[in-house]
Amino acid sequence: MTELYQRLAEQDRNRRCVVLRVLEKPYLGEQALLSEGKPVYCSDPEGLLPRHEAELSGMEACGVIELEGKAVFCEPVGREKTLAICGGGHVSAAVVRLGKMLGFHTVVFEDRPKFADNVRLAGADEVYCEPFETGLDRIAGSADTYFVIATRGHRYDHVCLRKIAEKSYAYVGMIGSRRRVAMLKRTLEEEGVKRQVLADLHAPIGLAIDAETPTEIAVSIMAEIIAEKNGRNRAGEYPRELIHALLDESGEHGGKALATIVRRKGSAPREIGTKMLIYEDGMAVGTIGGGCAEAEIFSQARSLLMTGGARICHVDMTTESAEDEGMVCGGWLDILLEVV
Repeated sequence: MTELYQRLAEQDRNRRCVVLRVLEKPYLGEQALLSEGKPVYCSDPEGLLPRHEAELSGMEACGVIELEGKAVFCEPVGREKTLAICGGGHVSAAVVRLGKMLGFHTVVFEDRPKFADNVRLAGADEVYCEPFETGLDRIAGSADTYFVIATRGHRYDHVCLRKIAEKSYAYVGMIGSRRRVAMLKRTLEEEGVKRQVLADLHAPIGLAIDAETPTEIAVSIMAEIIAEKNGRNRAGEYPRELIHALLDESGEHGGKALATIVRRKGSAPREIGTKMLIYEDGMAVGTIGGGCAEAEIFSQARSLLMTGGARICHVDMTTESAEDEGMVCGGWLDILLEVV
């Protein structure tokens, strides 16, 4: 069962990958991985999915489709979300801490050793202590890269924004007053920077919540980034922590089962594709929303670990018992449980 995740970890995440899982017997638990429409893994070469390779090659949306009357969960795999921060001051350190909590891979560019050390202590995954212009050459950018410019001065902002304008990005935000931002935009436009990049710039950065402290400013920045991220087409996410846990064969916490939301209706707490890895000893990586719904999935996962295989669990959050537990979402979830 771990071969799927090993193959996924080996893929170039800038390529279009799709994970497929059959949700109904007799094919329940069958899996496949496509990269750029071509199969790179299939758990059962004689199963349902290989018979529909051409049909599946162009799948883009996350959700359930039907093949031969059987439900199949189709999950385009999003690239890892990267938070690229220019500057290593107090606000940047706070953005790093929040970004890590939210599952971003955090990269910081800072040319002063003392401040580079500060963001290392804050938990940044990568820190490059060198001039911004050369540091930013280390990152290609992508449709899943979120740039935050929080340097110590106007001329450094200029350098960073000019370099970022040459890259792909999901978001570019910059700290600065409206006057300072307007001046910089005019200068960059005169230098030939694309107008679309300047129009996309979020500056002043962050949501308007009257933030004052570095942590409050970081909250406003990350809130704006979350809104930008979640307003895009969703795709399944396999962050490094989850992939590492899926491939870990140490057995330290016993067996493990992966829970994936494959259907939802109403105001259920989490989106389709959300995952949680559940260990035999009660440890978990990720969450599908908490509350008694998650408690039920823990119980079902432990039961499944005794028998093996896969099953679909239906969690109804519209019943009286759910309301008694304080679950007032008013929706339901179908969750695929698979022993890994």
